[in-house]
Amino acid sequence: MSTAFNPAAFPTFGHAFIRPDFTLPPETSAARLKILLVDDHPITRQGLKVLINLQANLRVCAEADSAEAALAQIEEHKPDLAIVDITLKASNGIDLTKQLKAKVPQMPILIVSMHDEGVYAERALRAGAMGYLMKQEAGEKVVEAIQRLLKGELYVSARIKEKMLHRAAQAKPDSPAFAIDSLSDREMEVFQLIGNGYSTKQIAQKLNLSSKTIDSYREHLKEKLHLETGPELVQYAIQWARDGGAGSAASGAVER
Repeated sequence: MSTAFNPAAFPTFGHAFIRPDFTLPPETSAARLKILLVDDHPITRQGLKVLINLQANLRVCAEADSAEAALAQIEEHKPDLAIVDITLKASNGIDLTKQLKAKVPQMPILIVSMHDEGVYAERALRAGAMGYLMKQEAGEKVVEAIQRLLKGELYVSARIKEKMLHRAAQAKPDSPAFAIDSLSDREMEVFQLIGNGYSTKQIAQKLNLSSKTIDSYREHLKEKLHLETGPELVQYAIQWARDGGAGSAASGAVER
């Protein structure tokens, strides 16, 4: 038995719905640009799909909950734009963005994620995305972001624009913020998991890597962040996570 979509059960996007029993605009599908949704939460995809399909020039052509599925959908549906979350099954949206840009360089990618834009927006842009949007704002701004990207424009918040300009003008190579930004995507992923309290074994299981590999990443992190011991790395990562990323990265190294 099918279940009607309930906007009340979708707090992130629910305020954007006027009536659940909407009808699509009277346009042929051929005239509408195709959007691929990549997110491992079905209710998030459903909410985005409703918003996008209400637009006269847009339609969701396919959905995926993993990087593997997204790459298959690219081959089959050839979308005009992809919306990608950072957290995916057995992968992450930053790595997928790089794969998509290698496969379809001309296709714009919009990251829509719950992760703090202060931490991930610039990283996503460096990976090849053309926009970054927090899920908390997606109900109001996702259509605007899509339309901007389809015109060849970038889309980030005023906060991120200011941060990028400030960093370009004043960042020093030996500053903590610069050190965080110098981490590779995998190093950043391990660092975040350390900050969230994961052990080496748990990180290895989550990322499908060996414990020895995670130990190697820990050593790289200590070197890049100018930390001497494992406990210092854990303390710094936890503080960084508690402060939402940007705050602790700018606060300096941990006290010894």
